Amino acid sequence: MNIRVLVVDDEKDILRLIETILADGGYDLVTANGTEEAIRQFETMSPPPDLVITDVVMPGMSGPMLVNRLRATAPDLRVLFMSGYDHSQVVQQYVVQQGFDLIPKPFTPKALQAAIKKTLARD
Repeated sequence: MNIRVLVVDDEKDILRLIETILADGGYDLVTANGTEEAIRQFETMSPPPDLVITDVVMPGMSGPMLVNRLRATAPDLRVLFMSGYDHSQVVQQYVVQQGFDLIPKPFTPKALQAAIKKTLARD
C-alpha cells in the first residue's frame, strides 16, 4: 500500500530534494509550493493524505496555521514539521510544545526517512 504524503514548502529546491529522497520509498507524493497551493491540493486529495510534511515558516500562512486548517476536516492527520529555525520561539511554541514531530533543516535523506517512519508510527 502506498503512503500518501503532501509536502509543503515555499522553496522549490526543498520540494525537489524531498521528491528525490522519497522517490523510491513507495510514497504517493503530492507537493505544494506554499500554503495556498497546499490547501487546494489537500481539498482534491481523496482519500486525504496519510502524512503532511510542512515547513514551519512560510509567507502568508505559517505551517502550524496550515495544519490547524487541514485538521479541521482531517483531525487524525499526521504531521511532520521541518524548519531551519528549530530553536526559535515560534517553532518551540507551536510545534515542539504541541507535541508535533520536527526535523531540523538541513537534513540527510536517512534522517528524513527516519522522521517519517517515526511520525507514521504514532497512534
